[in-house]
Amino acid sequence: MTLRVIGAGLPRTGTASLRRALEQLLGGRCYHMSAIPGHPFDLGPGWEQALADETPNWDALFDGFVAAVDWPASMFWRELSAAYPDAPVLLSYRDAAETWLASVEATILPYARMAQAPDWRQSRGLAQLFARFAGTTDW
Repeated sequence: MTLRVIGAGLPRTGTASLRRALEQLLGGRCYHMSAIPGHPFDLGPGWEQALADETPNWDALFDGFVAAVDWPASMFWRELSAAYPDAPVLLSYRDAAETWLASVEATILPYARMAQAPDWRQSRGLAQLFARFAGTTDW
């Protein structure tokens, strides 16, 4: 099975609703952050490879999925587009940046701040993902 749609939208841009819609439209499972068993602290070896700028086995990572939205997949939409050139890239967004930021501050940033703690060794992958997402580690 190959990815048929790649989501490029940031978290908190309706990705859960988009996941459900794509599953109905495409008749298969859509990868979403909630599909990661260790979410959000253990992303798994495939994502650790991607965060280390190595190319993971995308087919193995998305085995059983017809689409991917939300992060970490959306943070790698360029790489996924190269790996699945026939899959359209779908961008989701919020109308108002203020609304999006309030949602991120209430749900994602507390984890980002915890991931920065030096004694949180288990959060290395999460901290790397937040840095890729935000373009900074200063939050």
